[in-house]
Amino acid sequence: MPTVFRAGGFRFFFYSNEGDPREPVHIHIERGDMEAKFWINPGVRVAYNDGFNAKVLREIADLIEANKERIEEAWGGFFG
Repeated sequence: MPTVFRAGGFRFFFYSNEGDPREPVHIHIERGDMEAKFWINPGVRVAYNDGFNAKVLREIADLIEANKERIEEAWGGFFG
């Protein structure tokens, strides 16, 4: 599970086996025993959430938006 970056106590990462066919660009986020998945395009939005409250999800979305290019580059670099 390649980690793209860490911020605010969160780990932003991909699963190395993202399915076949591979899903569109997205990022997984974890902190403690909580995890969420966000789609990146055509806008940052929650794909699923397991434990984060609405305020924290907004914080995560802001971090993703601020690092969107970094996430897309890491996705392309890892998955080709």
